[in-house]
Amino acid sequence: MTKVLGLTGGIATGKSTVAAYLESCGALRIDADACVHQLLSHDHEIMAQTAQYFPDAIEDGVVNRKKLGALVFHDDAAMKQLEALLHPRVRAQEEAMIERGKQQGAPLVLLDIPLLFETDAHLRCDVTATTDCSLATQRIRALSRMGMTSEKLEAILARQLPAAKRNALADYVIDTQCPWHETQAQLDDLLKELLA
Repeated sequence: MTKVLGLTGGIATGKSTVAAYLESCGALRIDADACVHQLLSHDHEIMAQTAQYFPDAIEDGVVNRKKLGALVFHDDAAMKQLEALLHPRVRAQEEAMIERGKQQGAPLVLLDIPLLFETDAHLRCDVTATTDCSLATQRIRALSRMGMTSEKLEAILARQLPAAKRNALADYVIDTQCPWHETQAQLDDLLKELLA
């Protein structure tokens, strides 16, 4: 029987690294961010709607994601508008991929979603996990990313659940503060438990 694992985590807490490891262990990974990128660059209906609501984000007939991000970043109403365009389509893609995974008999489908609890995506999962590290480590990791500023980081953190709340909601908390081999051991134990 296919299990659906919802994976989340605050920015720079190691979610992508954990997701890549689980995928390398055979999980069928559904990456919400990749779905959004694909929709904005290849889905003509979404591109047309984005152009209608955010004309300043269009460059040479395509959506410039950097410009779009700048337009919605400090504007809650604009962000809600963009989410209203994207979230139903992302959800439909995720549901189709989960169904495909079940039909193929995949033992584990990994739903990799930064805003898992914030968007109620956890309701489509059998079990949930979140990555976690100290706020100091999170800040150091995030600020080492190209183009990241303290202001931008604060705005991102404000949109995400506080770590304590996310940890309380998740079935499993993956510690990424420790050396990688220890995090890996936690993931191996998680896989054994889920696939038993």
